[in-house]
Amino acid sequence: MGARLLPLLIVLMAAVLLALGVPLAVSLAAAQQQRVVVDRIDDTARFAALVVTERPAASRAGVTDERGETLRKELAMYYDVYGIRAGVFYRDDAPMAHAPEDWYLPQRGEGRDAFNEALLGRRSHDPEQVWPWQRTRLVVASPVIRDGDVIAVVVTDSPTGQMRSKTLHGWLLIGAGEVAAMLLAVGAALRLTGWVLRPVRILDATTHDIATGRLKSRVAAAGGPPELRRLARSFNEMADNVEEVLEQQRAFVADASHQLRNPLSALLLRIELLALELPEDNEEIGSVRTEGKRLAQVLDDLLDLALAEHAEADLRITDIGALTAERVAAWGPAAQAKGVRLTGNCPATTAWADPVTLSSALDAVIDNAVKFTPESERVEVEVVASGESATVVVTDGGPGLSDDELARVGDRFWRSAAHQNIKGSGLGLSISRALLAAGGGSISYEHHEPHGLKVTVTVPRTAPAPGPPGV
Repeated sequence: MGARLLPLLIVLMAAVLLALGVPLAVSLAAAQQQRVVVDRIDDTARFAALVVTERPAASRAGVTDERGETLRKELAMYYDVYGIRAGVFYRDDAPMAHAPEDWYLPQRGEGRDAFNEALLGRRSHDPEQVWPWQRTRLVVASPVIRDGDVIAVVVTDSPTGQMRSKTLHGWLLIGAGEVAAMLLAVGAALRLTGWVLRPVRILDATTHDIATGRLKSRVAAAGGPPELRRLARSFNEMADNVEEVLEQQRAFVADASHQLRNPLSALLLRIELLALELPEDNEEIGSVRTEGKRLAQVLDDLLDLALAEHAEADLRITDIGALTAERVAAWGPAAQAKGVRLTGNCPATTAWADPVTLSSALDAVIDNAVKFTPESERVEVEVVASGESATVVVTDGGPGLSDDELARVGDRFWRSAAHQNIKGSGLGLSISRALLAAGGGSISYEHHEPHGLKVTVTVPRTAPAPGPPGV
């Protein structure tokens, strides 16, 4: 969620900064150019004041009086100091004075347009905006009016390098300000995103803890928006109710199993006493005795399952190879008595596990493998370390399960229709799954070729993550 929310905030803030920065940059460029245009207008007004009223008759190409000489010197000095070409031209384009000497009024282009506009008795329009990447010159033309008539036009043709440099410098300052503002905005977005999403991450971690069996986990209802704090409080109330219901269920199953065990034990004792009064080969007594013992086993397994689903795992660094080898050795005699070859490949491998619960889970898995494997077939147990987990793989040479049965294996009280006559309550693998889940482990089932079942017990090799704040 943070990977989506943070870019969205950054894009929005970047859009806002661009919406502010672009008009500011355009305004800066326009202000720089307007300043130059105003200066040129002032300059043309000053030169217009030096223009003689009448055109000399001696020569159309120049001015011979003192005032005209002063105008030529002013224009020459103006060009030498500022590099701006300037001239005063009569209505027929003839120059009154100009600098440099080789510059004349152009016959076309912006200079000609400005001259023609000034002949109409008004100053030329402001030139089009010049941007830093354009090497354009600014032309400003002002009319010289005497007695209501335009007798000449003052034209200035300015280079724009300095103006463009100032504009670019201003843009760089704006850009630096935008970058600084963007960095501050990104920092603020990170803080805001962290503030908003921290309760969500805590809620997600707590939900995972509860889903994996740590029902005591709770969310600290502190920090974040008020809506998320209310959500945290509601979540804690829900977790309390769920824990209470599950505890009541566990207590009921445990109490019922315990309460039924005593009368069942008394009933089995009476059956044994009754059997003493009947012939030894009485089939009905044998059948009742078998069913009674099976019912007692179911009650014991129900009690074990109730305890396993709510037990806290005592995780520690455990040598999975040594523990598995120990369980293989313990089941060796049972496998040998049935004619099943039980082998183990158990190299030293460490992982985080509860030794007692893992031993119980392995006992249930190996017991099932030996129980359903026919004589002369093999049961193989192998320990494998892979990345962040360690696995114990148990494969057998039994009849295996169909795809539909494979999807249901491990469910409570479920047993394959083909194995109903084999001793068991159908709770052993459910107990194993509950025991492993309490420690962050898992158990999975798949086909083993050419026939049989492959059971994989997985435990983590990395240290368990600490609970979220408030847990």
